[in-house]
Amino acid sequence: MYSSATNKFLSLALALPFALALALVLPGAFTVRAAPADAQPLHIIVPLAPATTADLAARLIGRHFSQALGRAVLVENLPAAAGVPATAQIVRGAQDGSVLGMVASNHVINRAMGRTMPYDPLTGVAPITVIGSFPLVLVAVPSLPVRGAQDLIALARARPGVLNYGSGGAGSLLHLAVELLRAEAGGFDVQHVPYNGTAQMTADLLRNQIQFGFLSATVATPLIRSGKVRALGVSTRERSAFLPEVPTLAEQGLPGYSFDAWLALVAPAGLPPQLVERYHALAQEALASPEVRDALARQGMTFIGNSPAQAAAFLASELDKHTALVRRSGAALE
Repeated sequence: MYSSATNKFLSLALALPFALALALVLPGAFTVRAAPADAQPLHIIVPLAPATTADLAARLIGRHFSQALGRAVLVENLPAAAGVPATAQIVRGAQDGSVLGMVASNHVINRAMGRTMPYDPLTGVAPITVIGSFPLVLVAVPSLPVRGAQDLIALARARPGVLNYGSGGAGSLLHLAVELLRAEAGGFDVQHVPYNGTAQMTADLLRNQIQFGFLSATVATPLIRSGKVRALGVSTRERSAFLPEVPTLAEQGLPGYSFDAWLALVAPAGLPPQLVERYHALAQEALASPEVRDALARQGMTFIGNSPAQAAAFLASELDKHTALVRRSGAALE
């Protein structure tokens, strides 16, 4: 059985990385200066759950926007259906600067996977800046006799179809991370168990209901340090500052493996260029502030903060990358 002590640990492990930063950005933080009577609130829509890195980034940046603009900022979390309804709300938002969105990698992965969407992920938004990227960590339960990625690959080949891995849902970032691993390794047979988000997936990993999977560095690190899971490799080209002792997958005989998560601040397409530039300048100020930078650095983020044109090119390149990965791996929505 899953003990109450383990339940308590899991809750702390998932919550602690965000607690300090979230304390800085509770709703009261958005009332630093009264907004003009005729200024409607600025809404930042997040297609992911509260206490995620995307949520944290939206609240930190939203607080800075509120202070700079003297305007109330409301962060709205709408995590259902792979973020499609939330993103549709961003795309349909008023083109007056009152609606922004904090989107993540699934913004383009949804299209790459062939998910039905009432918008185009490239032309439906006006990119403001890519906030940054962060690594994923391949982990396994301690009872699995593996110490690294090659051990896992060998075991999966020795026991085809026996090992189970979890993800945040079919076509999610964590699903594609494993599909890329399978493709780079030349193939192996494992069972995919999709979840509606990562919290239940992590709980089942600790229960040994699934044997391996990818987690964000912030979620994985306390579980690794406590011995609840074993780190097998980091997804990015460079080692993570969170886990400098854990080799990358590229170091472990998978030289083509490079995969990360990212966040981007966007607005509805058609937002006037002067407003795009204004929000870009404010976002740059926020990312340069110690409060925002330190809090996001604690999430393992590598900062990007590029221009609107560069952000648009980045989204297009990410769509191309993930579309090629889906075709190569055969990943499906199931």
